[in-house]
Amino acid sequence: MCVPMQRLDAGESICEVWHGSGPLTQGRCGDIHYRHDDEVLFGVIALSETLFEAGAGKTPLQQTAESVYRQVFALLDTLHYPYLFRFWNYIADINAHSFGLERYRQFNLGRQDAFLAHGRDVVGNVPAACALGFGQMGLARGPLTIAFLAGRVAPLNIENPRQISAYQYPQQYGPRSPTFSRASLVRLGQDEVLFVSGTASIVGHATLHPADVVAQTRETMANIEAVLDEANYLASKPGFDLASLHYKVYVRHPADLAQIRAELERIVGIAPNAVYLQAEVCRQDLLLEIEATAAHPLLSGQRG
Repeated sequence: MCVPMQRLDAGESICEVWHGSGPLTQGRCGDIHYRHDDEVLFGVIALSETLFEAGAGKTPLQQTAESVYRQVFALLDTLHYPYLFRFWNYIADINAHSFGLERYRQFNLGRQDAFLAHGRDVVGNVPAACALGFGQMGLARGPLTIAFLAGRVAPLNIENPRQISAYQYPQQYGPRSPTFSRASLVRLGQDEVLFVSGTASIVGHATLHPADVVAQTRETMANIEAVLDEANYLASKPGFDLASLHYKVYVRHPADLAQIRAELERIVGIAPNAVYLQAEVCRQDLLLEIEATAAHPLLSGQRG
């Protein structure tokens, strides 16, 4: 899957690769390309909004999101990977308005329509996720592009005590709340894997420090620390910390990169294992968003 986001910290593009633990099976179902082993399925899908026309009270993006997620749920039902761990959602012009509504809010409508149509929970038992935009680089509007990880072991969904759960946001943020948890902790084989959702400078449900990128970085990392505290309470052994995470840092304005990197290094105590990408964030007043992943071995004798 190609995501049209400029890497800010180096000139070369990178590939993110997830490794299976045994023989792999690959295939295509509808618009989804997937590969799986006995425990985990990874899939990608890119679907153009031009396939849909506004109608029946639904925008093209809303219909695209609903179609994508319906296809994902149908595939998981067919292949018997019922539990979703993580979604990555990349949306062209995420902050733009059309049909009287911000595009991110249109996406949230379609995503939740699909969850409800397939009898999936929209509160509590929901996967980790992020939603970023790629419209600032003069690119033509691209397809809705999504990757996902699912499996046969139920994850532990984690919330942040500093924040209202995203699925309980008030209506000022759109007619439907976003459908994701703050993190998912999954026991796979001999490992525990932590997926930290896209995290930003939000406390309660409000954006803090709207014009201060250093303060937003600090608040974002405070939120990630709070999620790690919750994860360590649930983990077989409390071993997740800021230094052990692999970070993906989405930066709205490239000119802010140096300040963000310096603040991250100050907070983590070392240069973090991070990649920095230019992206639009789901709220106009958010200057960055950070997601993270980590894994460590289960305690001896425990299995997922």
